[in-house]
Amino acid sequence: MAQKPSIPKGTRDFSPAEISKRNHIFEVVKKHFRAYGFLPIETPAFENSDTLLGKYGEEGDRLIFKILNSGDFLGKVPQDLYAGRDAAALAPKITEKALRYDLTVPFARYVVMHRNELDFPFKRYQIQPVWRADRPQRGRFREFYQCDADVVGAHSLLQEIELVQLYDAVFSDLGLKGTTIKMNNRKVLAGIAEVIHAQDLLVDFTVALDKLDKIGEEGVKTEMRAKGISEAAIAKASPLFSLTGTNEEQLQKLADMLKDSEQGSQGVAELRFILEGVAQMGLQTAHLALDVTLARGLNYYTGAIFEVSAPKGVHMGSIGGGGRYDDLTGIFGLKNVSGVGISFGLDRIYLVMEELGLFPEALEKSLDVLFLNFGEREALASLKLAQELRKAGLRTDVYPTNAKIQKQFKYANNRNVPFVVLLGDQELRDRTLVVKNMASGEQTTYAMDALGEFITSF
Repeated sequence: MAQKPSIPKGTRDFSPAEISKRNHIFEVVKKHFRAYGFLPIETPAFENSDTLLGKYGEEGDRLIFKILNSGDFLGKVPQDLYAGRDAAALAPKITEKALRYDLTVPFARYVVMHRNELDFPFKRYQIQPVWRADRPQRGRFREFYQCDADVVGAHSLLQEIELVQLYDAVFSDLGLKGTTIKMNNRKVLAGIAEVIHAQDLLVDFTVALDKLDKIGEEGVKTEMRAKGISEAAIAKASPLFSLTGTNEEQLQKLADMLKDSEQGSQGVAELRFILEGVAQMGLQTAHLALDVTLARGLNYYTGAIFEVSAPKGVHMGSIGGGGRYDDLTGIFGLKNVSGVGISFGLDRIYLVMEELGLFPEALEKSLDVLFLNFGEREALASLKLAQELRKAGLRTDVYPTNAKIQKQFKYANNRNVPFVVLLGDQELRDRTLVVKNMASGEQTTYAMDALGEFITSF
């Protein structure tokens, strides 16, 4: 007996209806990317391991899918190393490539390799799948798409203001009203670590703090203790866990707390500039909110960081995120190239829109017109007319066999076809065709040489 086929955990097949909805999101996102002046690029699905490893922190590195070298990948491994069963030491000997974890680090590599061909500031968008060896759950997959927009080559904070507007424009167009764009600044986090005397444990501090909404205040404190952060430092940081008030009120509290930290004060000033700039520009439906516990545990962020939450009432993780990375290209030898970018989580956006019923009904229509098949002569005539409808932009098909008419009508119903054309022997003789409106049941007769009348009825 043949083994039942399966797919890897965390991956999915997509039906035509699902693809149609996903493409709707892609098209809306692309439309706004282009409107804001971003240009498309693509990078390979896999990169050299040294391009990716060490760029996402310890937790991120563990989630990178590594690709075994081809051929006898164990043949050149020393026996004592193999016998030691040390995965970390063995990995560099048997794998030199890995599936990309995100689109940002490959983009930095792209900028360095193609810097002589680019005009700076360079604005790029990229929509491609990424892979993470995460534990699959609702809204979290091992293979998923990211839709990124980044600018490199300019330090101006006007770009952060524009990216917030871009988020708002896309989500408004998709009908996702009431999204919250949370914002913080890594300089603020570094300043907090400084004033609580935990600057040597900045990464551990931010990784733990970023989990506040998942594991709660006590869970964060427990993790900080486990990482060696002192009780005194945790006590000084505790007010952050429940900081409330308007954006301005929170900024003032931060400014007071960080007045003795040059880096922290700079972070506060950057946050104030962005918040005031967005307030002047205005947003359509999104809400920009300061969140001092937002950390986004990726090592490459250096300034503003963003994370987008779904509308209230929808239980879903972040549906977008990003931030500034002022020297990411430096890890590949190109120093002092600033960058800032945001990402849209297509798969989570899809789930949120599905839950809220936001997809246009028209997406369920896979065909505009279906010609029924009454026989070979009639079908050939139908094919000729179908070509005219296709040239006019109508999605048109001819049923391939002269099966029972009842079966053909059922097929049309299953595909939500709004108009069915009946072209039988009598119609051929009369040079006419009968169009049935599947919703109302009404039938209209058109002359074959007046097909334009039917086209204009759409």
